[in-house]
Amino acid sequence: MNAAAYDAATQDLDPPLAVVDLDAFDANARDLTRRACGVPIRIASKSVRCRFLLDHALAMPGYAGLLCYSLPEALWLHRYGVSDDLVVAYPTVDHAALRALASDDAARTAVTIMVDSTEHLDAVDAALGGAHPEIRVALELDASWRPAPRLHIGTRRSPVFRPRSAHTLASRIADRPGFRLVGVMAYEGQIAGVPDGGRGPSARLVRWMQRRSAAELAQRRGEVVDAVRRVADLEFVNGGGTGSIESTVDDPSVTEVAAGSGLLGPGLFDSYTRFTPEPAAVFALPVVRRPSRDLATVFAGGYIASGPAKPSRLPTPVAPAGLTLLGVEGAGEVQTPVKGAAARRLGLGDRVWFRHAKAGELAERFPEYHLVRGARIERTVPTYRGEGTFFG
Repeated sequence: MNAAAYDAATQDLDPPLAVVDLDAFDANARDLTRRACGVPIRIASKSVRCRFLLDHALAMPGYAGLLCYSLPEALWLHRYGVSDDLVVAYPTVDHAALRALASDDAARTAVTIMVDSTEHLDAVDAALGGAHPEIRVALELDASWRPAPRLHIGTRRSPVFRPRSAHTLASRIADRPGFRLVGVMAYEGQIAGVPDGGRGPSARLVRWMQRRSAAELAQRRGEVVDAVRRVADLEFVNGGGTGSIESTVDDPSVTEVAAGSGLLGPGLFDSYTRFTPEPAAVFALPVVRRPSRDLATVFAGGYIASGPAKPSRLPTPVAPAGLTLLGVEGAGEVQTPVKGAAARRLGLGDRVWFRHAKAGELAERFPEYHLVRGARIERTVPTYRGEGTFFG
């Protein structure tokens, strides 16, 4: 990243502020398509949370459709014409959103909701009544690795794990009036979301786990898709994430891959061996205190990423180089001290640039992104928050 260019581009603006480097964003987008080897990429909207950037990425070769994180979000994006192919990655029990979906013929042809049990179908019927328009649904397969009884490696998502249970659920969906099964999704979080870099024994164990898990999943997912196709004509089989594109696209049963974080290159993606995204999203905070010679304190900064509470979820100071957070204070709600030799040169009002640990969550902290190329702002665009929306 070029902090000097960002300083020059935003010199007339007061921090806190957030910048997205469009050159880095575009380079990351091209790298994702290179890794996908021709398999279409469905953009995970939660990792972007900015309509302009979603439009921008969807206009690039290799991208098709959105993987949304809530039904209200999918309906909102459809209403604004961002995409006519939206899959909601997580099940919904939102009665108001389901009624809005059912009442909009165009949305019903564009939006697919996720299910992993007949209880999810019951929830839709409870919201809409026994006789309702046809709702498109996708079946989620649990993509975790279970190499031994009671050993679960991966995210806790769907109860559907084997071909038999997938076929049973698919059959029940097919027999249920008001639903059409159009897709299968499987997110391999133990590969996509776990960095594999490093040389120690733990890093070697992660790489071994990911190889074994990818091989097992390719076999099982293919069997699941075959079983479901005996019941329904599938339009898509979605898999992967930014961190697992290579192994996901090697699975012949997969028709599209999901990715989103790789567009912005957050801090958690610095430790993968398979790819190195450019840090496209950064934020600046102003120095407001000088507690001592080697310390500077910036305003705000407590932008902690979701997931297990540990240092990897903290924002990272990146410019001036050499600054670190204090272990005893971390990143605070109203102030964040940084230390290091570079702190000696910082005065009140100077900027410290940070990277967020995750991609889309930065948009929950800022109402707008300043989009820069080189040392100039090309345009300023609202995030979801800046448009007055919040989807959980």
